[in-house]
Amino acid sequence: MKSVVITRPLAQALPLAQRVAALGREVQVLPLLEILPLDDDTQLRAVLADLSRFALVAFVSPNAIDACMAWVPVWPPGVALAVMGEGSRAALAAHGINDQNATIYSPQDPQRTDSSTLLAALNLTHLQNAQVLIIRGESGREFLADALRTAGVQVRQIAAYRRQIPVLDAAKKAQLIALLATENEWLITSSEGLRNLIELTQQLEAEPQAQSDAQSDAQSGANPERVQFVAKLQQQHLIVPHARIAEVAHSLGFDKVSLVGSGDEALLVAVQSCL
Repeated sequence: MKSVVITRPLAQALPLAQRVAALGREVQVLPLLEILPLDDDTQLRAVLADLSRFALVAFVSPNAIDACMAWVPVWPPGVALAVMGEGSRAALAAHGINDQNATIYSPQDPQRTDSSTLLAALNLTHLQNAQVLIIRGESGREFLADALRTAGVQVRQIAAYRRQIPVLDAAKKAQLIALLATENEWLITSSEGLRNLIELTQQLEAEPQAQSDAQSDAQSGANPERVQFVAKLQQQHLIVPHARIAEVAHSLGFDKVSLVGSGDEALLVAVQSCL
């Protein structure tokens, strides 16, 4: 049976891995992003201590939510929230914030949950001249902030965490080689993560020892053809929750891409349908 490869950051990957395993599927966890705390969170904590001055706080990801809520014991009444998809709604719910006790905006199309569709869900007339806070990683797209400013909204952005590509250590090399040797189903929930997967695979192609391990059946003293790991990766089946990730996947040479709705439930239904 094919393995289901979960590529989220480790803290978010493990709960989903348990649910996939409960379906009877073999699971492998291969995080494609590492989420790290800020070197200095003084500015973040200062902003979070005065949220009541904002009409809306937008979180770009579940990581942004989790990084902030330790400093926000009670969400201030009257401050609306905006999130990109069901994963972020679930993260808010884990911290006691839901539609019953707060106003939460999110995209209406479950297959296209990004800054542009979130923008369409907001009442820009109501937000004109108001202050909006965007909480994100140290880097990210500027589309939402730029569009809000164009609409006359006062925007402040603040970083809550750092992202980095994982190091391709010996354990990850061996895991990636083994995964690329067979066909598997990869849950890809981030365009950045998918680009990191390509980069890690390109690093693998540059590793002489990895090439040697993958060609263990070659005759001693022979000069075997170089293994094309990226080509093997592009033959894998990707399951993605957002249209933008699907677009990135196709642009990177993937043909087997299944687009499902936002949230873990949609991912689990897709995994179960592949049995």
